[in-house]
Amino acid sequence: MKPAFLQTSRTESFNMWRFRQLMNWYPMYFGTGGKILFWSGDSREVHLRLRRNVWTYNYVGTIFGGSMFAAADPFYMLMLLRILGKQYVVWDKTGSIRFRKPGRQTLYARFEITDEQLDTIRQAVAENGQTEQTFTLDWVDADGVVHAQIERLCYIADKQHYEQRKNDRQQSRFHR
Repeated sequence: MKPAFLQTSRTESFNMWRFRQLMNWYPMYFGTGGKILFWSGDSREVHLRLRRNVWTYNYVGTIFGGSMFAAADPFYMLMLLRILGKQYVVWDKTGSIRFRKPGRQTLYARFEITDEQLDTIRQAVAENGQTEQTFTLDWVDADGVVHAQIERLCYIADKQHYEQRKNDRQQSRFHR
């Protein structure tokens, strides 16, 4: 059963349900020990669960920090790609994790991208061709106690701008 803080008014479409099922069985994600519980039809909200088990516990019996970091890895990038569409390029650029409390029980994460964040991104890309956006999420227990906080920095660009910059970089390497 999901904790109350994972309740949402958004719904999951059949396509996103199918995508979630595939992601949960994708070997690179499955190996993290994480499980995607919900992916909204508009890709603006995703919920994860990470249990302490034989795949995720460390030497001292708590959830391995690498599992927390890896299980939360691709989501902001994937959400942005699905929301913004094919005219944008999105890359994860950096990530960091800060541990607050050892995870001895099941942890949950909620990813959400707001209208304000999307407006800021679209405006910055329209003005500069590209931007970077930092997102923060918490791994929390069923009582809402934060066990780890993760920051992800995403690079977002207009596809034409990105391709032009890529071509300029390649030409400069060969014309020295």
